[in-house]
Amino acid sequence: MERLSAWVHGNVQGVGFRWWTRSRALELGLVGYASNHADGRVHVVAEGPRPQLEALLNALRSDETPGRVDLVVEDFLAARSDLHSFVER
Repeated sequence: MERLSAWVHGNVQGVGFRWWTRSRALELGLVGYASNHADGRVHVVAEGPRPQLEALLNALRSDETPGRVDLVVEDFLAARSDLHSFVER
């Protein structure tokens, strides 16, 4: 189990991006959250097996997202096991 921290840059607020991300994460069996930040970015944190985390990361970078993603900056960390569902914050 690992933890993905991904900062998503672009036009990703007010377009259903967090809801869409939550749906993809739940389909992949991941737990975590997607939260808006004042600077316009969305922070996505997810925990689960590495292949599913990479699938979520690929989805975040795809042309299928709501809005427009310009850049995704990711980091893989050790899982903390402190998340129990996937929520929008």
